[in-house]
Amino acid sequence: MSSRRVVVTGLGTTSPLGGDVPTTWNALLAGQSGVRHLEEPWADELPVRIAARVAVEPSEVLDRVKARRLDRSSQFAMVAAAEAWADAGLGEDVDPERLAVSLASGIGGVTTLLSNYDALKEKGPRRVSPLAVPMLMPNAPAANVSLAYGARAAVHAPTSACASGNEAIAMALDLIRWGRADVVIAGGTEAAIHPLPMAAFAQMMALSKNDGDPTTVSRPWDTARDGFVLGEGSGALVLESEEHARARGARIYATVLGAGISNDAHDIAQPDPAGRGGTRAIQGALADGQIDPSSVVHVNAHATSTPQGDVAEGLMLHSVLGSAVEQCVVTSTKSMTGHLLGGAGALEAVATVLALHHRVSPPTINLDERDPAVDLDIPTSRRDLPAGDVVALNNSFGFGGANVAVAFGSS
Repeated sequence: MSSRRVVVTGLGTTSPLGGDVPTTWNALLAGQSGVRHLEEPWADELPVRIAARVAVEPSEVLDRVKARRLDRSSQFAMVAAAEAWADAGLGEDVDPERLAVSLASGIGGVTTLLSNYDALKEKGPRRVSPLAVPMLMPNAPAANVSLAYGARAAVHAPTSACASGNEAIAMALDLIRWGRADVVIAGGTEAAIHPLPMAAFAQMMALSKNDGDPTTVSRPWDTARDGFVLGEGSGALVLESEEHARARGARIYATVLGAGISNDAHDIAQPDPAGRGGTRAIQGALADGQIDPSSVVHVNAHATSTPQGDVAEGLMLHSVLGSAVEQCVVTSTKSMTGHLLGGAGALEAVATVLALHHRVSPPTINLDERDPAVDLDIPTSRRDLPAGDVVALNNSFGFGGANVAVAFGSS
């Protein structure tokens, strides 16, 4: 593997807090929640009737004819990628054969799959869409982004449940280091707010069943937490070799220093209570980037608001950072966005990069009484980060035991 340095030059998102990066970022800093009551009639039959829908429907942004040929997950990806591409100022500056896409989804086109199955049952096989397969396949978001920008180097769609988006960024880092691409559009997307996935998550006791004010339900590390809130949306980043970015005079948000990937091999859904797999992933990111733990000043934690997972992540950070954890500002933006599953790591990577770029961490909201088992500095209002050469971590963990940590450095 080469020693090519990799930088972030473009950011894009569509999220429960806004239809673009500036709106989403300002809402995060203000501690606003994107969780709402679901208005669809089918929600009345479910034990969970809240979720974090995107703030701006993709139909308001995309060409309507083209949008109808895309699953909702691909629509989100196209919106986020377009913003990231424009933000990076790319055009003829990149050779299509040196441009790649690494864009993930944890579940893929589930709404297309289920709607076409309903059509099959109710109206027969002739009513199944001829576009169903290219819309529902898990690599559809990545493939559609590659078609939009002519990416010919490679198109990847890693699937590792809720770690998928972060793993896509780790893969993009490797693609550039290996010399297989100069530029990669990386990220994740998810669109699973549908009765079947919601009923399934509720049945396995993963979703919060709190029926109070929806904006207060996602509460990482709080003693009253009882599960996550399902969100939807996408995050995208443009990664480039530093040489390529500087040659075209690009603005650089941050450096991608390293990534670590591991697996628990403990349980299909529950995390290792001791956090050993996640610890190895974080250690791997620091080793990959040759990072001293004392330089880590910020962590955008996976912290979904589940009883076991939130505690395990605290153990991981103490294990890896040691006494340096006392100077590290930890946040969970899921307290505001809900959990975007395969899109979570990508949206949170955008937030991590912006935290470094602007030297300010978003808060964790709804933290009224911190779990005594979690000994971390978790501010409930925005917190300034120190100047100088510093590092921030973005953690993601998923069903199947997947663990991914990506380390970003200040530019």
